Amino acid sequence: MTSPADPAPADADRGDQGGVRTALAGLTTRGRSFLAAGVAAAVCAYVLGQSDLLRVGLLLAVLPLVCAAVLYRTRYRVAGSRRLSPARVPAGAEARVHLRMDNVSRLPTGLLMLQDRVPYVLGPRPRFVLDRVEPGGRREVSYRVRSDLRGRYPLGPLQLRLTDPFGMCELTRSFSAHDTLTVIPHVEPLPPVRLTGEAKGYGDGRLRSLALAGEDDMIPRGYRYGDDLRRVHWRSTARYGELMVRREEQPQRSRCTVLLDTRGTAFAGAGPDSAFEWAVAGTASVLVHMLERGFSVRFLTDTGSSVPGEGADGFTGVSQESADAAGLLMDTLAVIDHSDGTDLSPACDVLHGGHEGLLVAFFGDLDEEQAAVAARMRQRTGGAVAFVLDGADWVGEPADPPGPLDGREERLRVLREAGWTAVRVPRGASLEDMWRQAERERTGVVTAGGTTGGEGRS
Repeated sequence: MTSPADPAPADADRGDQGGVRTALAGLTTRGRSFLAAGVAAAVCAYVLGQSDLLRVGLLLAVLPLVCAAVLYRTRYRVAGSRRLSPARVPAGAEARVHLRMDNVSRLPTGLLMLQDRVPYVLGPRPRFVLDRVEPGGRREVSYRVRSDLRGRYPLGPLQLRLTDPFGMCELTRSFSAHDTLTVIPHVEPLPPVRLTGEAKGYGDGRLRSLALAGEDDMIPRGYRYGDDLRRVHWRSTARYGELMVRREEQPQRSRCTVLLDTRGTAFAGAGPDSAFEWAVAGTASVLVHMLERGFSVRFLTDTGSSVPGEGADGFTGVSQESADAAGLLMDTLAVIDHSDGTDLSPACDVLHGGHEGLLVAFFGDLDEEQAAVAARMRQRTGGAVAFVLDGADWVGEPADPPGPLDGREERLRVLREAGWTAVRVPRGASLEDMWRQAERERTGVVTAGGTTGGEGRS
């Protein structure tokens, strides 16, 4: 991604910057020291009547002023560009930022100091020293950025610091262009497991728009220009008195809704190792996994908002590219944060029932009321898998007092009785292990060698 800067940043900002005041403000420590020493020497020469000392004082005082005036009136015309590689990077991975400076004037530049503004989360501010750039020449430099926290981070503006050969004065010229680095959640590859009883994938769903059992269930349509004559259905042609052709099979993609609980009251702690960040990364992994398996997916939050929302009922359309859908979902998850809500009912209302397909949910703490709401969600979907992240497990709080059934297990029991495949996620658990455990919970069989293959894997 290229981000062109102003074609003449070196003199674009110099017209209304306060003139002499701007030039004097750019004096370095060395320049200010020379100016102070010159003034002091001139005063001493006047008091002592030493003309030679006066000449030395004037030289010391005039030198930084001349350097500032010359530097201020210097008209460097340079163009800059920034390219991110890549522009979207997983949390914990590095991205490289490439900077290019082109001298578009007919004069060579002097010493240039280049620096780029980056948020402190991405690392220290990069600084580079560029030697003389010939007319029409270019210089290219690069630096690396890395963040363990997902989000969208602005890069820029790019700044040039001009300095004179004596180091008496420095002036800063800023470019106007910015770029944005998107740090998305870490996506963990998931194995294909059987999480629902329906057949999976493109064209194999149990809900079909056409009956394909045999000749008696075949529904013909009228002939259209360009139809293959081998598809002509002669029996229907004789019945209707016009050319009829067999309909092509209209495959239907299986559906999957991934629900993320974002209630601020449901998660304790913060940072890359918190329960909420685990749930966000798990949501991203499941969404990408389902898209790769050929599902139409929908991302839903507790507030009832869904992404991408371009297909029917918020699902990705059949014609929508999986890569585009995944990019939109990752951009949304990169900036998602806790909601102010305390109820899962808005998400439950979005699940209309009937053709919702598989539901995969990542829940935080559930009290009795919210567990009952989650139980109702199961009645509106074809299959449901819940990963429950208890806040006490993730912040190290003691468990409930011993009893026949503590509060946490009671919530899981309510979900399981409603038909959920409910898995309790301990601190630091691997999503792949939890994914396999969900299959074992669904089948009621604990295997030592992983999962078995077969139709209906997701």
